Amino acid sequence: MDGIVTDVAVGVKRGSDELLSGSVLSSPNSNMSSMVVTANGNDNKKFKGEDKMDGAPSRVLHIRKLPGEVTETEVIALGLPFGKVTNILMLKGKNQAFLELATEEAAITMVNYYSAVTPHLRNQPIYIQYSNHKELKTDNTLNQRAQAVLQAVTAVQTTNTPISGTTVSESAVTPAQSPVLRIIIDNMYYPVTLDVLHQIFSKFGAVLKIITFTKNNQFQALLQYGDPVNAQQAKLALDGQNIYNACCTLRIDFSKLVNLNVKYNNDKSRDYTRPDLPSGDGQPALDPAIAAAFAKETSLLAVPGALSPLGIPNAAAAAAAAAAGRVGMPGVSAGGNTVLLVSNLNEEMVTPQSLFTLFGVYGDVQRVKILYNKKDSALIQMADGNQSQLAMSHLNGQKMYGKIIRVTLSKHQTVQLPREGLDDQGLTKDFGNSPLHRFKKPGSKNFQNIFPPSATLHLSNIPPSVSEDDLRTLFANTGGTVKAFKFFQDHKMALLQMSTVEEAIQALIDLHNYNLGENHHLRVSFSKSTI
Repeated sequence: MDGIVTDVAVGVKRGSDELLSGSVLSSPNSNMSSMVVTANGNDNKKFKGEDKMDGAPSRVLHIRKLPGEVTETEVIALGLPFGKVTNILMLKGKNQAFLELATEEAAITMVNYYSAVTPHLRNQPIYIQYSNHKELKTDNTLNQRAQAVLQAVTAVQTTNTPISGTTVSESAVTPAQSPVLRIIIDNMYYPVTLDVLHQIFSKFGAVLKIITFTKNNQFQALLQYGDPVNAQQAKLALDGQNIYNACCTLRIDFSKLVNLNVKYNNDKSRDYTRPDLPSGDGQPALDPAIAAAFAKETSLLAVPGALSPLGIPNAAAAAAAAAAGRVGMPGVSAGGNTVLLVSNLNEEMVTPQSLFTLFGVYGDVQRVKILYNKKDSALIQMADGNQSQLAMSHLNGQKMYGKIIRVTLSKHQTVQLPREGLDDQGLTKDFGNSPLHRFKKPGSKNFQNIFPPSATLHLSNIPPSVSEDDLRTLFANTGGTVKAFKFFQDHKMALLQMSTVEEAIQALIDLHNYNLGENHHLRVSFSKSTI
């Protein structure tokens, strides 16, 4: 990769001393010899096309209006909550940067989140959009500092061992001394619960214990990870970020404590390794099903009746999803909304049934209405606000029937059924009494198995007579390629991997509840495992 720039850039006039990167941004159909990016102000026209947020998705993001003193680490930290950052190019003279993520899905999630929650660095709003370029090719000799910081951060991300001996300057990661973080929340206009903190910080590793308290009229928390490296990553990515739009700013430092002693599991403190602790303070003890869910480090979002701050229904769950970087929410007031608006659907293909099946992975869909005058949009009513948040956070930006769908909260409170005798061409359907709801039973195992769409599917309820070949053929017939298959020991369950997430989504829509004979209907879910 190091040699690309010199070969391509023959005859291109280089900027004098402000050429930071000498980078080539590779883009399909681009004339590469004119694409050398310099940082000397003559190249503004090169970026003109990047001023629109709604460009075609790319895993390379263009970041503008950066503060003058911003470091590479701070820019990398913007991307960390969404997935692995694979490259960075800083254009300091222009206050711009390019950030490359490992996958397009991660970039889409990041852009969706920051389109609703304005990102700030050093208290200054910045702008993030898709780049026209599909990947970054950087000449490491000219972009050394940025690459060194990226390697330092990646080393922490991948090896889980503190780095030593790197020559990166002060802005890079230094080994953390303690697995315990001290968290102070500034500008606390909305309540921040222990569950919200757990949801946010779990993205960086297993959270073992949390204690919350008020000191000097400030809400504070102590949070313990299993590994100091996780604490380091969380501090790097989250310090200075806002939990909600323009408020509830996280200030994070390492604590001098290395272990927390939690006596009670209640809404002020919790030890996730000890679900058996009493609740103390006359609080009712945790429901055993919820305690079991805590012990398995599962998301509180999935637990019905999760604690809600100030009586705002499900706001904790809504905010947690937002802050965990999967969904943009301009505030918590929408937390109780059960109706979703889904747009950019493939109107030739979509049906109420297909939406019911896909959204049903994240909650019990009550009603679906494809809009009569705008058939690429639909309203979907979930059973509660937790479920609508969960569906929105996991499905916004996913591909369904070849189109990237957009999922937002609707202003509607319910989905109206057509009036008696009115034929709406089957565009509205009531699924209230469907036998296919996954979350009807309280404490169901399904609450613990909610995962984002992935190429690997979990199959269950397979009769003994059905072979691996039968299932491979069945799934190949949905139009995708089956890459791998593995039966569990009892042959009633299996993992099956399609070649892309989009193919897996299609297969789930087509084959969940498929009749395999012998009164066995196949159950299909997304898996967190790979084969």
